[in-house]
Amino acid sequence: MTQSGTKTLHPRNRHGGRYDFPSLIKSCPGLASFVTPNPAGDDTVNFADPEAVKFLNRALLIHHYGITHWDIPAGYLCPAIPGRAECLHQLADLLAEDDGNEIPRGRRVKILEIGVGANCVFPIIGAAEYGWKFVGSDIDSVSVRWARELVAANRSLKKNVECRLQADPSKFFNGIVKADERFALTLCNPPFHASRAAAQEGTMRKLRNLKGTSEATLNFGGSDSELWCDGGELNFIRGMIRESASIPEVCAWYSAMVSKQENLSGIRKALKTVRASDSRVLGISLGQKQSRIVAWTFQSREQRRKYWEPK
Repeated sequence: MTQSGTKTLHPRNRHGGRYDFPSLIKSCPGLASFVTPNPAGDDTVNFADPEAVKFLNRALLIHHYGITHWDIPAGYLCPAIPGRAECLHQLADLLAEDDGNEIPRGRRVKILEIGVGANCVFPIIGAAEYGWKFVGSDIDSVSVRWARELVAANRSLKKNVECRLQADPSKFFNGIVKADERFALTLCNPPFHASRAAAQEGTMRKLRNLKGTSEATLNFGGSDSELWCDGGELNFIRGMIRESASIPEVCAWYSAMVSKQENLSGIRKALKTVRASDSRVLGISLGQKQSRIVAWTFQSREQRRKYWEPK
C-alpha cells in the first residue's frame, strides 16, 4: 500500500482561504443573521450553533456549486464542505492516473457513494466540479427521502444523481448495484464511533472545544447510523473490503475515508487477505486535522480505464 500526504488544501479546492462572507451572504441572505465578528474583528459564525453551520453550508453550496435549494433534517450530519471537496479532488487525481493524468469528466464517469446521507454533499460537489454521475445509497430511509428531495429540487442534479435505499444494513454493494452496473469509483465516509456512548462522548468533546462548556444541548453531528456502528470505522471498512473482493469487477477503485491513523494496519491486513492488486493511502489536511483516504482495486490499469470509456 503506497501512501501520499499533503499539509495544504488541494489547489482545485475552492475553500483554501477565509470564507468570503459578503459574497456568501449575497448568495444566501439568510446567513447574515448568523455572522458575527470574532475577537480579531474578522467575520465568522458560531460553529457550536447547528443552525449557523447549516446556513453556512447552504451558502457555500449555493455560491460555489450552483445549488438553488439545500436543507437537512434536525440532528442529521452537516458535513464540512471544504473537507468533502478535498476528498473528491484527491480521488479525481487518483482516477487521472489511469487516464494519462487527465481527470475523466462527465456522466460517463459513474460514482457510487456508500452512505450518501440526507445532505447529499459528495454528489453535489462531484457533479458540479467534474460532471460525474452519482448513485448514493443509505440504510436510513429518512436520509434517502431527503436526498431524493434535494435532487428533485435542483435542476443541476436531476440527471446526475440517483439515491437508493439499502434494505440490508449488513450489506454495502449487494442490493444496491444493479446487474451489469459498473462504477469508476466507490467512496464512503464510514461511521466513526464503535458505540452510541462513544458517539455521544464525541459530541460532548466537540461542543467543549467549540463552546468551552460540557452542556451538549443538541447533537448536531449526525444521526445514529451516521455516527456509529459495531466495531467503528475499522470494522466497517473491513466489511467493505470483504464484500468488494466478492465483486472485484464492479468498481475500478473502491475507497473509504479513515479518521484514525492506527486503523491503517488493520486495513492493510484486510487488503492483503483479499489480494487487492493495488492500494493507496491519500493524505488529507483539514486545518489542524490530518485525515486520509484508503483506496484499493482488483483491476489492472488497462482494465480500469474501461470503466469510463463511452459505451
